[in-house]
Amino acid sequence: MATRELTKEPNLAVLYPKAALSGLTRRGSGGALPSTVYTRSGVAVDHAHLAAYDRVCEFRLTDELPITYPHVLTFPMQVTLMTDGDFPFPLVGSVHVANRITQTRPLRVSDKLDLRVHVENLRDHPRGKQFDMVGEASVRGEVVWTDVSTYLRRGGGSGASESKERKEPPKPSASWRVPGDIGRRYAEVSGDRNPIHLHPLTAKLFGFPTAIAHGMWTKARCLAALEGRLPSAYTVDVKFKLPVLLPAKVGFAAERTGAGGWHFQLFDARKGKPHVDGTITA
Repeated sequence: MATRELTKEPNLAVLYPKAALSGLTRRGSGGALPSTVYTRSGVAVDHAHLAAYDRVCEFRLTDELPITYPHVLTFPMQVTLMTDGDFPFPLVGSVHVANRITQTRPLRVSDKLDLRVHVENLRDHPRGKQFDMVGEASVRGEVVWTDVSTYLRRGGGSGASESKERKEPPKPSASWRVPGDIGRRYAEVSGDRNPIHLHPLTAKLFGFPTAIAHGMWTKARCLAALEGRLPSAYTVDVKFKLPVLLPAKVGFAAERTGAGGWHFQLFDARKGKPHVDGTITA
């Protein structure tokens, strides 16, 4: 296992062209995952950046970090790993299908974070291969935050159909209008400038009728709706279903599932098609 210490945040403006090139040069048949671990030490939270993130995702402006915020700090490290020459799949075309985050205590804006990213758990999927990008944040040697992003690389799978249980959407507890520019606004704070999120024309190049919202924005927006009702230590696990085509009107529904637990859903307000299915466990 090779550990590589990064002295500054990776430059995504440089990495994304590299990712686009890897999409042309790598077939994505899927060899072994690299054992490389990327780290950054003593990362301080930028107050202005946190405030901008809070506004885009509609969190309150406080000194406590939303549980999804460290994801934007580790994301450039993930892209660095996924654009290395020994990574078996191109970043372009790898689909973010699920995300699980655990925090053992709230993180504060004053915390200095030691960040770590690696990849693991390559496995078969009926439509190709899946793997997990794992991020960690430690404070004074204690891991207090863990993020597992599951990606699907289509192609070479068994072709077996997945079980798709059709359910009626729940009665929404809230309805939101998602503006057409939310992809560009979230890209500004997250650094995730994947063209499928930025403009209808660039999204059409990848087979989408219009730009789509970032999955991690939809997760954060759902958690913002539950702010003030969440435990201090919890796991939030979501599956990303159908993309949110921008602009959109979506329904949000949440119900308690026990002490500190929730089940929440985000879905198309008109057709009821699912976008996000999530659980919160204290």
